[in-house]
Amino acid sequence: MRVKDVMTPKVLGVAEGASLWEALNLMVSHKVSALIVHDGAGAAVGVLSEGDLMRRAEFGAEKKRPRWLEFLIGGGRAARDYAHSHGRRVDEIMTRGVISIDEREEISEAVDLMLGKKVRRLLVVQGSVPVGVISRSDLVRALIQALPQDAAERSDTAIQADIEAALEREIWAPVASVRVAVDKGVVTLQGSIPDETIRPGLRVLAENVAGVRKVHDELAWIEPNSGTYMSAPSDP
Repeated sequence: MRVKDVMTPKVLGVAEGASLWEALNLMVSHKVSALIVHDGAGAAVGVLSEGDLMRRAEFGAEKKRPRWLEFLIGGGRAARDYAHSHGRRVDEIMTRGVISIDEREEISEAVDLMLGKKVRRLLVVQGSVPVGVISRSDLVRALIQALPQDAAERSDTAIQADIEAALEREIWAPVASVRVAVDKGVVTLQGSIPDETIRPGLRVLAENVAGVRKVHDELAWIEPNSGTYMSAPSDP
């Protein structure tokens, strides 16, 4: 799946010299959580998002620090915070800089960029031309499409074969000590695991196989060094 398949195909922008009132009206009327900010030449220079509007003096939510801390960090930082919480123009409040991604990139690239840069949205470009925005909410909608739907009933033999094949593919799965039984789509995991942290992964692995209705965990934990044995927990 590519960025262009899930992005919001429009770029709602505002001039950096626009008033906060203009920007807020744009966001509310178009029901968006952020605006791309552009300069006089039309180039994207920043983003104005809901996050930029939280520490506002109107809410009484501006940053408040003890005077001794203000002295230590210097007046410049305190002055910037003041401008951000009291500013009346977009360029006084916005977050400067725009991170972009090509529309042909895989969604995984967008996710890596968002997490690596700690941002909630990316400007989508075709060459150098902005064509849309991809945000975390777009990724949530894409996830709905990507999740497998309930499939028609499958034979227990086919389900068991798929689970065993999935176990073989995962390097962390203790294939030799885990047995799989399937009865009318209900999977029972039996045997033992050397590490309790493996348990959730095995359950999810089985749940993701088409046709599985439920998973019972009967896996015991055996600590490999001491041989300590703990019986399987009750199903949640």
